[in-house]
Parts: sequence; C-alpha cells; structure tokens
Amino acid sequence: MFKTISAIINIGDGTLAPWNPTTKLVTSGMYGYVRNPMILGVLTVLVGESITILSQKILIWAIVFFMFNNLFFVLFEEPNLKKKFGDQYVQYKKSVPRWIPNLKPFKSDSIS
Repeated sequence: MFKTISAIINIGDGTLAPWNPTTKLVTSGMYGYVRNPMILGVLTVLVGESITILSQKILIWAIVFFMFNNLFFVLFEEPNLKKKFGDQYVQYKKSVPRWIPNLKPFKSDSIS
C-alpha cells in the first residue's frame, strides 16, 4: 500500500483524495502489472482471511467488495480516466489488466 500511495503522490502528482486527484497517469511500479493494485491487495487479504479462519461471512464480504469495486471501476473510474488522460489511458488499459496481474510490467515509455 505504501508503494502505491507513494507512486500516486510522487509520479501522479496528486493524492487519493478526490479534491486533490492525480494530474499524471501512473503506469509504473505495481501499476505496471495491474490497474488496481490496492483493491486487489485488500481483496487478497479478505479471501486469505476467510480461508484461514474458515469464515463464510468474510468470503461473502469479499465477493460483495469485489462486485462493488468492479462496477465502480467499469461505470465510473475508467470512463473518467479515459476523459482525463485520453489515448494514454486507453493504451495503458489495453496493456494492463484490471484484476489479474501481468507477469511482466507495462513499459510506460511506449506511450506518451
């Protein structure tokens, strides 16, 4: 989480807060492997926790959490990122999966 937030601040020149959003598209670091590394991390912890303590309630929460976030990204965040960053985001989106990380990182120098 520290690495992703640092990338948003240092590379994206903004924050997670909606009143101070990034001004540059972050495509390196963990974002070079998967488009939503923080949400994927939380989801991994929830599923792992549900398996470890055999909690059906936590597993259900993980499913709801995933479904809500997937809808949010598809219906709100991705269209807004496309408007904000244009072709740069479209190429990044084509190259980097939303949920299942690539084995090799995206090379951000291939977009400008």
